[in-house]
Amino acid sequence: MNPAVLEFIQCAVLIGVGATLVMDLWAIVIKRCFGIPSLNFAMVGRWIGHLPRGRFRHENMARSAPVRGEAWLGWGAHYAIGIVFAAMLLAVVGIPWTLRPTLAPALLFGILSVAAPFFILQPGMGAGIAASKTPRPNTARLRSLMAHAVFGVGLYVTTWTLMHFYGG
Repeated sequence: MNPAVLEFIQCAVLIGVGATLVMDLWAIVIKRCFGIPSLNFAMVGRWIGHLPRGRFRHENMARSAPVRGEAWLGWGAHYAIGIVFAAMLLAVVGIPWTLRPTLAPALLFGILSVAAPFFILQPGMGAGIAASKTPRPNTARLRSLMAHAVFGVGLYVTTWTLMHFYGG
């Protein structure tokens, strides 16, 4: 395999997993400190599990038929999506950014990545576009935005950490 492609994939995987882990640690902190629950990734897995069956939209994900291994599927997808987002960031900023990462592009990309839950996941799971069908849409939107901003910070922190410990 081309060394540049291999480096790109390696960076995307490491940065994506690290940033997603930062996002998950944030979710643990806000749950423990404020009692705010995070997204149930089993429901994400359930939604994904219904996709091959041609079901893209549900009225209420919790009432949809369970899918075997939905928790594993949801958590796996969560980390795979983090890797894909990291790859998208690297495709825009280039691998040289990893040698001297800056916060702005990572944070901006994290914030922009909130479009995925707003326009794909939430409507598909029955919550409407940007959580419009939830009891408190603005609260749900703010939570999503905060989580994705933390993901953006995670992109930067993970890249900076990797660069300082392995690249510099």
